[in-house]
Amino acid sequence: MGDLIYLYGLVPTKEAQDRSLPDYKGFDGSREIYSLSIGNITAVVCKLDSTEYSEESIEDRINNDMEWLQEKAFHHHETVLNLSKMFTIIPLKFCTLYKSEDSLEQAVQSNAVKMEQTFSLLANNEEWNVKIYCNDQLLKQQVNETNPAIEEKRAEISQLSKGKQFFEKKKLETLIETELEEEKNRVSEKVHLHLNEIALEGNVKKTWGKDVTGRKDNMAWNGVYLIPKSNVEPFLERIQQYEKELKDTGWHFEVTGPWPAYHFSSFS
Repeated sequence: MGDLIYLYGLVPTKEAQDRSLPDYKGFDGSREIYSLSIGNITAVVCKLDSTEYSEESIEDRINNDMEWLQEKAFHHHETVLNLSKMFTIIPLKFCTLYKSEDSLEQAVQSNAVKMEQTFSLLANNEEWNVKIYCNDQLLKQQVNETNPAIEEKRAEISQLSKGKQFFEKKKLETLIETELEEEKNRVSEKVHLHLNEIALEGNVKKTWGKDVTGRKDNMAWNGVYLIPKSNVEPFLERIQQYEKELKDTGWHFEVTGPWPAYHFSSFS
């Protein structure tokens, strides 16, 4: 059997002609990464031994060898990240493999129009990630003291007999938790709306639990934004402004980037 082709990403051929690839080792740590020109699109790839890196063997390593997985995932991430600093790149997911150069060429040619449109979208733009965290206890204190619905419920309870108050106070606790979540959503959506005014595009991602983040506060929002390079500074300044305005009520913003534009150039 011949070698497999491991695909890191796709770049415009014009950019690939203007700047050579760095001397990077490929996925197996031995052979070099190289470029494969396919018309106006150039694939950044490496070759892998088809026996050692069969679909079955890779799946087995992913499921059973965490050290190998971490090493190879880091290699893929760092390679694509470094390439994104040099080229307009459509990044491919970890372990995107083709049986041969011919099969890769056919796949690229069949999607060439969409890929070139994606290059136009990504050119001179950057992907940034914004995670918003919230200290629920601090925010709950503010909500408890200032929320009109809670104030109204508390006043209503004060007019009841002591026996009825007990059960209504349980409802009040539930109301406070509900209003807390609504306040978190309201603030996060407001921030997202304002950031979208600066960004070219913005998408909402799934929030992570504390077991993933390792933080004591909860993740309230997770967004990715495609931002013109000329707007990155105003984008970051807007977030710093929100951080300053909201920190006393338990809010914290974590901004990272620029990243390869995985979320705005999805190709399987």
